[in-house]
Amino acid sequence: MKQVRTRYSKEFKIKAVELCNQNGNISATAEQLNISHETLRLWIKSSKAGKLTISPGFIEKEKSKEEIENARLRKELYEVKLERDILKKAVGIFSKSDR
Repeated sequence: MKQVRTRYSKEFKIKAVELCNQNGNISATAEQLNISHETLRLWIKSSKAGKLTISPGFIEKEKSKEEIENARLRKELYEVKLERDILKKAVGIFSKSDR
């Protein structure tokens, strides 16, 4: 089964690091947020290196329903095209063996 990779916003990462700093326990904070403790550890490392900051005026936009639907439809279209191409190749292979 294919694993789905979860993407987290910068704001979520920063809040997670702040929460971890308040709690002082990486494992407990990671469990509370339902993320891997290694992921949280990497976010803390990035924060200390200065890579995990939000610049002034940066606000990550919420995706509208239309954008979410468009993304879902694009993915579905890609999968259908892939299935079609596989079936075309299969028909070609089986028609050659009949000759």
